[in-house]
Amino acid sequence: MGLFNRSHDDGPPAIRYQMREKLLSIGDDYWIENAAGQKVFKVNGKAVRFRQTFILEDSKGSELAKIQERKLSVRDKMHIERGNSGATVHKALIGIRDRYTINPDSGPDLKAKGNFVSHEYEIERDGDTVATISKKWFRVRDTYGVDIAAGEDQAFILAITVCIDEMARG
Repeated sequence: MGLFNRSHDDGPPAIRYQMREKLLSIGDDYWIENAAGQKVFKVNGKAVRFRQTFILEDSKGSELAKIQERKLSVRDKMHIERGNSGATVHKALIGIRDRYTINPDSGPDLKAKGNFVSHEYEIERDGDTVATISKKWFRVRDTYGVDIAAGEDQAFILAITVCIDEMARG
């Protein structure tokens, strides 16, 4: 499992980010760092009365995505808004293992499968791995990595990871 386990002949290497387990509670902020330890994205937990809301910002504070829990739903669901487009992240309704489906407003669906509580999973599109999430890369407790394939929308994939992290511990 993992983008870094595949040959670099397949294209440019993946981009790695470092996130903290149990990301944040509402009203808290959290920085996502790149492999060099630079703060590149900020997750801003907004205190909203009826639903959980997170804002993914770049390092200068510009909003890149709004992530909101969808209430009154049969199954766990969160919505990502990115400009004029968005996506909905659904937790699987049945099955032994947790799975998530990501339905973008345009483009093919993505699927996430693996062990979400332990932060060991992959996000795939059409059978191709676009991101690998793992705690094995870091010795720091409560920290996990997100490897995103080159050419992917980094902020979008990180927003999906925020959704899954929130729903897996909920």
